[in-house]
Amino acid sequence: MADRNISFSPPDISELEIAEVVEALRSGWITTGPRTKLLERRLAAYIATGATDVDCTTQEAVEKYGNRVVCLSSATASEEMNLRMLGIGPGDEVIVPAYTYTASASAALHCGASVKFVDVQKDGDSASHMPEMDYDKLEQAIGPKTKAIVAVDLGGIVCDYDRIFEIVNSHRELFTPLEDESTPLSSLSSRIQKALGRIAVVADSAHSLGASRIVGGEKKYCGAIADFTSFSFHAVKNFTTAEGGASTWLPLDGIDDGEIYKMYQLLSLHGQSKDALAKTKKGSWEYDIIGPWYKCNMTDIMAAIGLRQLDRYLGLLARRAEIMKKYDETCDALGISHLVHHTGNMDSCNHLYLIRIPGIGEEERNRIMERMGEAGVATNVHFKPLPMMTAYRQMSGGIENFPNSYDYYKNLITLPFYSRLSDEDVEYVCRALKEAVKAVRG
Repeated sequence: MADRNISFSPPDISELEIAEVVEALRSGWITTGPRTKLLERRLAAYIATGATDVDCTTQEAVEKYGNRVVCLSSATASEEMNLRMLGIGPGDEVIVPAYTYTASASAALHCGASVKFVDVQKDGDSASHMPEMDYDKLEQAIGPKTKAIVAVDLGGIVCDYDRIFEIVNSHRELFTPLEDESTPLSSLSSRIQKALGRIAVVADSAHSLGASRIVGGEKKYCGAIADFTSFSFHAVKNFTTAEGGASTWLPLDGIDDGEIYKMYQLLSLHGQSKDALAKTKKGSWEYDIIGPWYKCNMTDIMAAIGLRQLDRYLGLLARRAEIMKKYDETCDALGISHLVHHTGNMDSCNHLYLIRIPGIGEEERNRIMERMGEAGVATNVHFKPLPMMTAYRQMSGGIENFPNSYDYYKNLITLPFYSRLSDEDVEYVCRALKEAVKAVRG
């Protein structure tokens, strides 16, 4: 019988979040409203400064940080809305790494585009060991139909955006911007594509709120690096609103941020020209439907959780760093490869702890996970490459076309890694790992 029962990734919810949710319920405003708008501004300030205590209630802050982040119902919705803002649709291609979660690809398919998968680097990035795209193969995959590249900041580790931007800028001659003025959305999308003048760089930063990298010689946080970025606030993420996500974007020449923000509001609320908060003003009931669009807004109940999570966020990240130090020591002693979350030019937000056990395959990996489960330690695998999945096998040609992705996956285990783990829990996980590896490998 197991001495402990350590789950994989429970949320870190305190009495502060609970109290704020109760206040939201008592306020009578539980759908998208003032808390959601405040959270958007505070997230924008965090992305810009790295600080979580910026006062975003002032008029100055509203002007500075408003219209920069849109909170939505999920990261998948955020990524899809990003692609729709870019005018991605039928006839377009979106390049996606083979080693990622389905949302990185499904969002493009929802838009009617086709997906072209690219293998990762052998054994991942040389510094971080993150299963990052093979950038030479990325460059080879670009064609005249390519409209966007989805870069995945997996586990909180930030991709090499300098290299990605170098690639898209060197292939400007292949890019033909959208010419479509038929609807308000297509008109804006056309202007966005023309302002970029190249393939769009779209970050799937579902794991990476608060992560940063030196890009163009300057430290930038995720959300201020790629052209468009999506975040996840799902229950298993470092920062949670139970479900939820957010979109953000870089400023574009000739296009006001307020216009982009307004289009996100339309896209996420049925194309309705006024949200519920605006319609409460006297004599303001009437509205228009600008387009037959989608329903994926964030509620104030969700935002209430996020506001108090953001108050605590830097402390949550610091606790993860303490846990990671112990895991690193254990894995290094065992000769087990692991993600390196902090390098000379990159600081992760320490979301996932991936390890790869040398000299084993899927069968041995699964036996190690089973033994750890018997000891009361839940583990996971991030991720099974998309070409191995039924939905993507045919369109990708199968995993045999992505040998590096399969090799990375076959001996990978994700350890429980969250701020609520006690020091004793961490020691127990390390001991269970040692014993499981010894039992299976001998």
